[in-house]
Amino acid sequence: MAYYFRPFPLINYDLKKNGKPVLLTNIMQRFKILESFKRQERVYYNYSVKDGERADVIAFKYYDDPSLDWVIYLVNGITDPEFDWPLSTNNLNKFMIKKYGSIQAAMSQTHHYEQILNLQTTLFDGTIIPERFLEVDLTTYNTLPEADKRIVTAYEYEERLNESKRDIKLMSNEFLLNFLNQVETIFE
Repeated sequence: MAYYFRPFPLINYDLKKNGKPVLLTNIMQRFKILESFKRQERVYYNYSVKDGERADVIAFKYYDDPSLDWVIYLVNGITDPEFDWPLSTNNLNKFMIKKYGSIQAAMSQTHHYEQILNLQTTLFDGTIIPERFLEVDLTTYNTLPEADKRIVTAYEYEERLNESKRDIKLMSNEFLLNFLNQVETIFE
């Protein structure tokens, strides 16, 4: 991630407030991928992050450069890799123990209630229709037939949330060099 700041401009800043400014990277500067560029389907392809896989490992595997992890973060709108990147199973369990006291406590605590609108189905041509559900309050939940409702535990909620972070986009190598050149020129 440190390479992300490489093209950023430098500024003199009196860090210690002693009248002796120091040359620092201006991290307050920002840039983002243009919306028109983001919408171009052929620029990106889908990728599913494997358990415990880090962005620098993916960057090395697909771009031959682990320092390009920041490109993966930027493309996916990840501003905090610690919380926006999927946790490994081991780290997810540690997180739940810290948050809920134990795995058992997370599994027994109700997070919310859901009304199941339709289950996931597969059409004759292989198209998958995803499950649809609605979060409801306890009163509504109690009025629903058994087949149309479920209780979601804190464990299930945290696991779902973590799994939802696994599907990311990677920039195609075909466009990567052009993108890196554009980033370099932004701050000139």
